[in-house]
Amino acid sequence: MITKDILQIAGRTCYIYKCGAETNDSGAGKGVPCVGPLLIQPVDDHDISVLDSEAAHIERLSGGRDFILAAFKVNDWNEDLAPWEAPPVFGDEAFGSGAAETLEYITGELLPYMTNGNESVYLGGYSLAGLFSLWAGYQTDAFAGIAACSPSVWFPGWTDFVKAHPVKSPLIYLSLGDKEEKTRNPVMRTVGDCIRMQHDMLKGDPACAGCTLEMNQGNHFKEPDLRTAKGFMWLLTR
Repeated sequence: MITKDILQIAGRTCYIYKCGAETNDSGAGKGVPCVGPLLIQPVDDHDISVLDSEAAHIERLSGGRDFILAAFKVNDWNEDLAPWEAPPVFGDEAFGSGAAETLEYITGELLPYMTNGNESVYLGGYSLAGLFSLWAGYQTDAFAGIAACSPSVWFPGWTDFVKAHPVKSPLIYLSLGDKEEKTRNPVMRTVGDCIRMQHDMLKGDPACAGCTLEMNQGNHFKEPDLRTAKGFMWLLTR
C-alpha cells in the first residue's frame, strides 16, 4: 500500500510517497525521518502529473519492497538542473548553472529532514533531471546510486566533463528510448553516442561498482513514469 503526503520542506513543495516503509518518531533529523530506502527526484509539473503512476510502478516492479519517494518541485527547469551555462538547444531558452544550489538543497535541507543518516539514499530523474542526477553522482558520495533516465547527455560540454572526472556514486542506471537519437536537431541526435560513451566510461571507472544501460522502445516522451520507475527499481534490487 502506498500513502502520499504533500509537504513544504525548506520552501519547496515535496511529494512524499511511502510504500511499506515506516517513519521514525525518535526525533532524529529536522522532520520525521524515514526508515528504509529513500528515493529523491527533482520534478516539474509534467512529472508531478504522473508521480502517482510512477510510485505504483516502483511498488509493482520491485515486488512490493519498502521505499520512500521524495519528489521535490524545481522552480526553473533549465536553471535549477543545469550544471553550467549553455546556449539554447531548442527554442530560445538558455541553460543556467543552478545545479550546485539544487544539490545543496538536497544535501543540506531535504536529507536532514527525511533521514537520520543511516538510510540508503538514491537520486534519480528524467531528461534534464536525469543529467542533474548523473552530475550529482560525480560531485558527492551522498547517494548509494543514481537513476539517470533518458538523461540529457547531449548537454554541451558533458562528454568532456565525464572524461575528466571519476564518479562518486557506486551504482549507476542509464536508460534511453531507441528513437531518441532519431531527430533532426543536430545536438540532440548525438544523445545515443553520448550515452553509450557514458556507459563505457562508467564500466571502466573503478569507483563504479555496477552500471547498466537499458534501451526502451519509443521517443523521449514515451512513458517517463515507467522508465523512471524502472531505474529506481534497478537500484532497489541491487
